[in-house]
Amino acid sequence: MDWKLELVPLPVADVDRAKAFYMEKVGFHLDHDVRNGDLRVVQLTPPGSACSIVIGKGIVDTPPGSVKLLHLVVPDIQAARAELKRRGVEVSEVQDLGGGITMAFFDDPDGNSWAVQHIAPGAGLPR
Repeated sequence: MDWKLELVPLPVADVDRAKAFYMEKVGFHLDHDVRNGDLRVVQLTPPGSACSIVIGKGIVDTPPGSVKLLHLVVPDIQAARAELKRRGVEVSEVQDLGGGITMAFFDDPDGNSWAVQHIAPGAGLPR
């Protein structure tokens, strides 16, 4: 049986501000923005990803900013960091965690945090 993670809910205080951040600054693609009464569902997907995030009203009842360290895995961390900086995201310097793993970090406007990760080919494999 296949188990696929396809949607991660993020709690945000201001749906439109978060939507603009993820689209304009991080470069996620808008899949849906649907309203039905008090329910609003905004689904966004990182380029090349099979997993999306969902923000909105009536989605989750956890406090805004309570999701920590979601990982975006990239083939070139320097290029990914440069793109985020160019788009106006406050992103940390690249950190070398050893073993071929490097990461950079940023937060959305509510404090949900993200790790941009690169794992070198063959890292972590037994020799």
